[in-house]
Amino acid sequence: MNFVVAVDGSAAADRALDHALSMLEPLGATVTVVHAVEPQVLVEGGEEPVAGVARTGDRIVAESLEDAESRAERVLQAAAERAADAGVEATAELLYGDPVEAIPAYADEADADGIFVGHRGLSKRYEGLVGSVAKELVERASCPVTVVR
Repeated sequence: MNFVVAVDGSAAADRALDHALSMLEPLGATVTVVHAVEPQVLVEGGEEPVAGVARTGDRIVAESLEDAESRAERVLQAAAERAADAGVEATAELLYGDPVEAIPAYADEADADGIFVGHRGLSKRYEGLVGSVAKELVERASCPVTVVR
């Protein structure tokens, strides 16, 4: 049995990982921790790809793709180490694209038995515009999705 756990460095994702590990360790299941980076291009600010934009007061802060990949690798490494410490075999996968598309596509490709995701992650500032990642995963995934509060 193999399960996918979506991680983004948020407290909600940490709870989802902890819940998955506590359930899956007795089963001898394996875990793949995933994080999706969505490159975007800002036309007015230049043509360099960025992974995210946040409004901070009157400033707009753009995270470069390299910075996003570096942060994602740290999040994935920490999650894989936590899984190993809990006695669960884990691999890590950095995905590219919209998380609501990339995560279910990866789960299908990996023939995953299920997906674990936190109720609210770091993308919550966008939920009013695009909807919750967890909600969309439940709608789009072809395998069971466990949403952890």
